[in-house]
Amino acid sequence: MKTDPFSDILRFTRAEAISTGGFSAGGPWALRFPAPAKIKFFAIVKGHCWVHLDGEPSPLLFNTGDVGLLTAARAFTLSSEPGVEPVDAMEVFSGKKAVAIGNGQDFAHIGGHVLLDSTSGKLLRDVLPPWIHVPADTPQAINFRWMLQQLVDERKTPQPGGELASAQLAQLLFIQILRAHLNTTGPMPNGWLRALGEPRLAPALHLMHGDPAYPWQLEELARACAMSRTTFAARFRNAAGVAPLTYLSNWRMHLAERALREGSEPVASVAQALGYTSESAFSNAFKRVTGASPRSYRSSARKRASTPA
Repeated sequence: MKTDPFSDILRFTRAEAISTGGFSAGGPWALRFPAPAKIKFFAIVKGHCWVHLDGEPSPLLFNTGDVGLLTAARAFTLSSEPGVEPVDAMEVFSGKKAVAIGNGQDFAHIGGHVLLDSTSGKLLRDVLPPWIHVPADTPQAINFRWMLQQLVDERKTPQPGGELASAQLAQLLFIQILRAHLNTTGPMPNGWLRALGEPRLAPALHLMHGDPAYPWQLEELARACAMSRTTFAARFRNAAGVAPLTYLSNWRMHLAERALREGSEPVASVAQALGYTSESAFSNAFKRVTGASPRSYRSSARKRASTPA
């Protein structure tokens, strides 16, 4: 089975979406939410609301079926209309999974957050914009409709396996949001996510993620993409922000960090598994990228893990 780099990185960062509940509302209302510590997502399943994100010049209108993903630690306000005095959302919810504001007849919202590995999660968080809005009338949002309805149904009518079903639906919704972002026509910053959105580069990424230990050469990767070396190198750098072989080296180092943090294999075994001909060559490459030797990195990581939060 061909390696899927997108799934590879989501697994590596341990991205896990969790549906945490929602609320319904009627009449004039406004809720002020604190800056989230985790990536937050939400969807409008009935009616509309205005979303005012701190740092943005004006609020955005969200209609039924619209989905948002907030990755920045910014406070925000949801309201029936601009100008309504907000109340503290944390006081309203106070541990409840579902809340009705007013008569609860005009508006319904579901939301959740995304858990990431405390260390490797940075790989995903750093390539996402502060804010993603997927309107319901975009082609990418068609896939959301069934998932949103299923999430609503799971909340309304508890069934056996409902907790797991909701978790799987939330995970799928998160993946679809990222796919929609990949297919956006707007500008996207350089990085691995933008590179994954380039179909012409996909063969090279599949090769590097499928066998990161192999000593891939620029010519092999360019041939797989049906490009000349010069064209491929320029196109890859323009999308990923780094040269192809630098991308490969960086991915190897991410894998090495995970192995050193969580495994007990000798450094020489980690080096061999990642395609380095000697422990010293691996150690030099690792220190060049991370600033620490493999043994120092492992020692520090274990000390952090053993220190109470």
